[in-house]
Amino acid sequence: MNKKLAAALSGGAVLVLALSGCSDDEGDKVGDWAKTFCDQAKPQIQKRADAHLIIISTAADSKPAEIQAADSKAFQDIADADRALAKAVESAGVPPVENGQKIQQDAIKELNATAVAYEGLKKQVDALDPSNQQKFADGLQGVADGLTKIEKMDQNALAKLEDGELGQAMAKQPGCQKPTASTPPKTTGSASPQPGSTAADSDKGSDSEPTGNSSTKPAAKKTSGTKSE
Repeated sequence: MNKKLAAALSGGAVLVLALSGCSDDEGDKVGDWAKTFCDQAKPQIQKRADAHLIIISTAADSKPAEIQAADSKAFQDIADADRALAKAVESAGVPPVENGQKIQQDAIKELNATAVAYEGLKKQVDALDPSNQQKFADGLQGVADGLTKIEKMDQNALAKLEDGELGQAMAKQPGCQKPTASTPPKTTGSASPQPGSTAADSDKGSDSEPTGNSSTKPAAKKTSGTKSE
């Protein structure tokens, strides 16, 4: 049942983490800005990767209460990370590129809005009744639907920072590279990634459905002790 949330979250996992590769040498000012931001962003990127793995490693046959606790923590961690990323963008100053001030302001606004949205999902998950598996599955469907919408916000939050020379400069910084999720899988099953895999890789491997299908109803017919998928 939780694989639907993992699938919906997969797009958000590539936010910032997708920056990789090399580019032509950039001006010192742009490079300095990228280093300042990425150094601050690194622990938050790691926190997001770990939160994604919490959802993925909570297997489809986990008890509703376990899924509820895992998703609640993951959503709060992502909210905290996004809010911290907004502060990192602010403290790095105005990017030394065309329309830098607007790019900075938009990123801060969108990251903070995404943080609030994830906290809303946490409250929604916390309000579910894990003692009634049918109602819990139906409620989890609503969470997955909300996550699909928030995912789009999450992807757009730093999109402009990742464009052009600024994005190329960020791609050179170790702090903006894909981390290896440090949280080990807690359960076994098809939803669990292999140790050492990245959050983005785990998301892709955890479910064959594309992100757009995350609104598919979770396994409401699952009975206790049997796998739903």
